[in-house]
Order: sequence, then structure tokens, then C-alpha cells
Amino acid sequence: MLLSAFGSLLQLLYLAMLVLAVVAFVFAATASEDAYRAADKKKKSFWLIILGIAVAVNLLIPMLFLQLAGVVASIVFMVDVRPALKEVSGGGGRRGGSSSDGPYGPYNGGR
Repeated sequence: MLLSAFGSLLQLLYLAMLVLAVVAFVFAATASEDAYRAADKKKKSFWLIILGIAVAVNLLIPMLFLQLAGVVASIVFMVDVRPALKEVSGGGGRRGGSSSDGPYGPYNGGR
């Protein structure tokens, strides 16, 4: 009973690691090469290779150490690289506001 529950938990963990790697790979593939250069991050091909290896390891080689390395690479991409790419490509932030908008509306300088 306890071992089967632990096995089910591990299967969910492996699935979550695979999903994270696939999502990071898709985001890396959809960003333009110019956005990587503008954000001063590694090349697009670097991230596609690293994240592609992470997906392949999760699918083909069920070794926890290699899978954890893939998770680290995926988290670094999602937390550091992806927001920088969104910022330089204009995908981040609010929609339709001006540069003087604050969190509660436009800032008019106390007028």
C-alpha cells in the first residue's frame, strides 16, 4: 500500500518534470533569435539544445540525477530567460497603458 502510493507519487513527479521541460522547450523555440541577443542571454540554439536534452532525458533515460539537471535548466529558463525575452520583445507588462500609469491609474504629477 505505502510502496504503491510512493510509486504513484514518483510517477507524478516524473510527469511534472517532463511537462516543465516540454513547456520550456516550446517557449524557447517560439522566441526569436533577435530577442535572445537583445536580452543579452545565451543563443537560441544553446537553449534549444539544453532543453531538448532535458526532454529527451525525461522521456528516454529515467535517471533521477539527469532529470534533476534538466529541471534546473528548465527552471532557469522559465525564471530568468523567458521574462527577459518577453521584456525585450514587448510581450511583458500591461496592455494599453501609457508609460506614466501607476498601479491605480495614470499619474498626473499631483495636478
